Amino acid sequence: MQAVVLAAGEGTRLRPLTEDKPKGMVEVAGKPILTHCFEQLVELGAEKLVVIVGYKKQNIISHFGDEFEGTPITYAHQREQKGLAHALLKAQEHVDEEFMLMLGDNIFQANLEDVVSRQQEDRADAAFLVEEVDWEEASRYGVCDTNDYGEIQEVVEKPDDPPSNLVMTGFYTFSPAIFHACKLVQPSDRGEYELSDAIDLLIKSGRTIDAIPMEGWRIDVGYPEDRDEAEERLETEVEA
Repeated sequence: MQAVVLAAGEGTRLRPLTEDKPKGMVEVAGKPILTHCFEQLVELGAEKLVVIVGYKKQNIISHFGDEFEGTPITYAHQREQKGLAHALLKAQEHVDEEFMLMLGDNIFQANLEDVVSRQQEDRADAAFLVEEVDWEEASRYGVCDTNDYGEIQEVVEKPDDPPSNLVMTGFYTFSPAIFHACKLVQPSDRGEYELSDAIDLLIKSGRTIDAIPMEGWRIDVGYPEDRDEAEERLETEVEA
């Protein structure tokens, strides 16, 4: 299975940590966030890494080069940051099979392998890791509404009135059908092409998408304090 990593963002909320580097190169526990991502994807069986770069892309390219631990890396450039669906489309010409998608600003210590296993069962057209958050926090995320079988019925990006407190986490598996859905997405109220809207189009077309409850933890490193929390958690696990 191939893997796509979205790492084009500027990371304005992480400043001053991102003044001279993209947020994927911010270090957590002694190594860049992207290194954590790549390690996990290779462990999950990634045969190729397709990395979408943008802001200060040369920092990433010069650091990692054309392979990571023997796994080849291909880079694609997102010139303007217009949302996750827009970023994902930059990978289309490099992906020709089912693939993993990871957001390159997340630190995971969770059951990612369960998502991959579900995709390989051929029962689902896509799957992704979800977690429950406090209801008052749900409006910050892509919120999922599921049926009794754990299939996702609807995904809403940052809703004012969330239909549930189950949110997407930043790790997914897809078939190439997601690219066609991304092309159909219209800009949201935020002016971005939202991945959640593309997923919703897949659902409406009759595709089956499974939600895999997260076991463990993950941190979306959006602010300096998130970096500190992720570092503390990782170091605590090493000591344990």
